[in-house]
Amino acid sequence: MAFGVFAGMMPIMPFQTAVAVTLAIFFKGSKITAAIGTWISNPLNLYLVYFYNFKLGAFLLGIPKKSAGFSAIMAAIRSGEEAMVVVGELMSVGGTTAMAFLVGGVVMGTLTSIPTYLFFLYSFRRIKSWRQSRREMRNGRLPEQ
Repeated sequence: MAFGVFAGMMPIMPFQTAVAVTLAIFFKGSKITAAIGTWISNPLNLYLVYFYNFKLGAFLLGIPKKSAGFSAIMAAIRSGEEAMVVVGELMSVGGTTAMAFLVGGVVMGTLTSIPTYLFFLYSFRRIKSWRQSRREMRNGRLPEQ
């Protein structure tokens, strides 16, 4: 799930699932949960994710927080353009603006994927323990404490 959340925060909208699944394959994680995790950036919050990616990246890189390229990308997202149109806008704005989106995405992806990993690790361990105790009870044994 953490790989999906990380990729979902990146400004690579049509390629997020491919990146998340590739990371899951490389690190021997769950490909299904990685793909599901990319939905952190869904159509309802995509504008906010891109907005804060740029603002954070611009702050970290020390560039102006407002530009024509930023406005064009945000207008394309706000108007509901297809993913490839947004990517086209991102590719055409120039290196500094695109780098601000990317740096912001990496930082936000890292900051959100770490707690996601810890939460799902704890959750899956609890589920595994619960299933084991149910299995032992069904077989007539008392679960180990």
